[in-house]
Amino acid sequence: MKPGRNYPKAALRERVQFWIERLHARPKVVRIQAMKRKWGSCSTRRVVTLSAELGAEPTSVQDVVIVHELLHLKIRNHGRVFKALMSAHVPDWRRVDQLSCRLGNDQQAS
Repeated sequence: MKPGRNYPKAALRERVQFWIERLHARPKVVRIQAMKRKWGSCSTRRVVTLSAELGAEPTSVQDVVIVHELLHLKIRNHGRVFKALMSAHVPDWRRVDQLSCRLGNDQQAS
């Protein structure tokens, strides 16, 4: 194993913990693993899964994805309330989301 290989994953876990506390979220499990098509997902069983590659992205992108998935623990759709909460917690989430898409990151939060 290469030195420092798990650092982005550890830093991502710290960021997730920050947002869990801030949002008073209660995921059953948070998984960080290889994902080919998405930055993250949230199951109805309260399992939040994040792409391991997210750890190499800027904190602003991490925050958008993490908050997005944690909010799905409370709100299952992408309706008005969901978007309002995204804006309340990560005010520039729309800009960050668009920027990450323009930079060639075809992965997305679900």
